[in-house]
Amino acid sequence: MTETIGIIGSGLVGKAVARLAVAAGYEVVISNSRGPESLLELVKQLGPLARAGTVDEAIAAADIVSIAIPLAAFENLPSDKFVGKVVLDQTNYYPGMGGFRREDLDDAQLTSSELMQRHLRGAKLIKGLHNLSWIHMQSNARPKGSIDRTALPIAGDDALAKKTVARFIEAIGYDVADAGSLAESWRIEPGTPIYFWRYAPVVPDGVSSDEAKRIYQQPGEPVSVEEALVLVGNAVRPSPIGGTLDGMPQVHIDLFLEQASADTVKQ
Repeated sequence: MTETIGIIGSGLVGKAVARLAVAAGYEVVISNSRGPESLLELVKQLGPLARAGTVDEAIAAADIVSIAIPLAAFENLPSDKFVGKVVLDQTNYYPGMGGFRREDLDDAQLTSSELMQRHLRGAKLIKGLHNLSWIHMQSNARPKGSIDRTALPIAGDDALAKKTVARFIEAIGYDVADAGSLAESWRIEPGTPIYFWRYAPVVPDGVSSDEAKRIYQQPGEPVSVEEALVLVGNAVRPSPIGGTLDGMPQVHIDLFLEQASADTVKQ
């Protein structure tokens, strides 16, 4: 039986997950806060395996629910609908973004995924597919057995849910490294060695804007499972906690503004 991925969020990350899932043979139900009518052109592009739905419909249909929205919007998620569901948490904490900041996250009382798990009571939440950009999520994906296949980390407390999410990530083009529990998921959050930069190519200084964009959209150097586990194991909890846009290269910001829809930029 074909499995279904329910996606909440239709920005660049949600679209990237949808494209990879459809290419791997999964059915996709994609949703956003604006309603299915806003997604008709996207599902047409994705093909017959994809359809638009409400958030509730995406959750109900899914074998795995992918949360591809800003962390600041987590309280808008209908927590009672997630009971028993396997959830792939792709959110990251960027303090101040969207006016969102929490003392319990800043003080390391809990990780952002523990916060999400508390809200989605009864869900089986796994942190993953969050630590590389929408660009490299697609450009780095490789078939199983490829010599340049790369590994992504996941973290979670439910062993069976971990296996379910790992199987999905492997199907869409990646090996998987187990980074431990949700309490340990800070090891794969913004500011750690395995977050973002390891998956992006280096753009040399002095190149033109167009050349920088061309280089930046290429795949990064592969990360083996063994290297990923070393990066996770050697991580030191960042201080201050959370990501910052100041550290993003200009080419990343330029491509975001270029590729995001007007609605995504408004979000």
